This record gives sequence, C-alpha cells and structure tokens, in this order.
Amino acid sequence: MRRIFLIGYMGSGKTTLGQAFARALGLEFIDLDWYIEERYHRSIADIFAERGEEGFRSIERSLLHEVGEFEDVVIATGGGTPCFFDNIDYMNSVGQTVFLDVSPAVLFRRLKVAKAKRPLVAGKSDAELQEFIRTALDRRLPFYRKAACPFNGEELESRKQIAASVARLKEALEQLPPAEEVRRP
Repeated sequence: MRRIFLIGYMGSGKTTLGQAFARALGLEFIDLDWYIEERYHRSIADIFAERGEEGFRSIERSLLHEVGEFEDVVIATGGGTPCFFDNIDYMNSVGQTVFLDVSPAVLFRRLKVAKAKRPLVAGKSDAELQEFIRTALDRRLPFYRKAACPFNGEELESRKQIAASVARLKEALEQLPPAEEVRRP
C-alpha cells in the first residue's frame, strides 16, 4: 500500500510530477483541487467566492481526509493545504510527504506564463507577483518543511527532465521508512 502526498507552492510542479510518477509506478493520481471541484461541481475560485477561505479550507480538509484513506495513490495537494488545521501532520501520519522545493525565480517564471488560469495571481503586475510569491512562501515554508522528503522541483520543463525527476523521486522515497498507519478506533 502506497500513499504519497505532493506538497508545495502553486506552480511547483505537483500535478506535472504527480501524474508522471503515478503512471510510472502504476498508482492512481488525484489532484486534490480537481477532486474538490468534481465533488462540489464548482471551481475552487467559485467555492472561495461563495464560502470564503474558511469555508473552502474546511471542505479541503474533509476531502483530504477522504482521499487520505485511498491506497496506492499519489495525491497532489493545493498549495495551501498543508498550512491549515492539522493537515501536514495528518498527511505525515498516513503516507509519505514530498515537498517540491522551487525557487521564487522559477515560480515567478512559471506563474507569469499561467497566471490567467490562476485566480490568486491573475491581474498582478510582475512586481506584485514577485512580492506575492515571496510573502506567501515566507508564511508557508515552515509547513512545507515538515514533509518527510524535500525534493528539488525545478527541473520539470521537458519530458526528459520529468522522467529524470520521476527516477530521482522513486529513489528518494525508497530511502524513507514507510509511513506508520494511523490506528483509528
């Protein structure tokens, strides 16, 4: 039984690496944001607008615990998922956590290209986007650093880099002790 959680800032490559890694290991892939959108038949942006961040984070936590029961799965979380409630501790207790560590400069480059698709950064100038990334990373890094496996996510730009990253991640996870199952009453 394998349960692998990918965490990191938006644009760090959680979905890109997660899909390739799951395929290579014959595991199911779940993007938590997509899972939430499918379940609620609304976009993450719409859920935020309707329920506020607190309402969204409550939904996110509930569905994280739901997918956290699945077996043989790679789960790409939202960028903020590990930073709320007991989410990072929960993920560490039921699976292997991987922090995709990416420099602010690479995040800026990736998010600048895709910012129209990302409501939190759409419409920001380059300077605003750089400051937004820096500030958010400062707040989130203490949570991200609780992951069992820090992993450089900067080389995910080509199929060759993705394949090499999959091999590196497989090797890195083999070095970790298996996550202890949480016993529930």
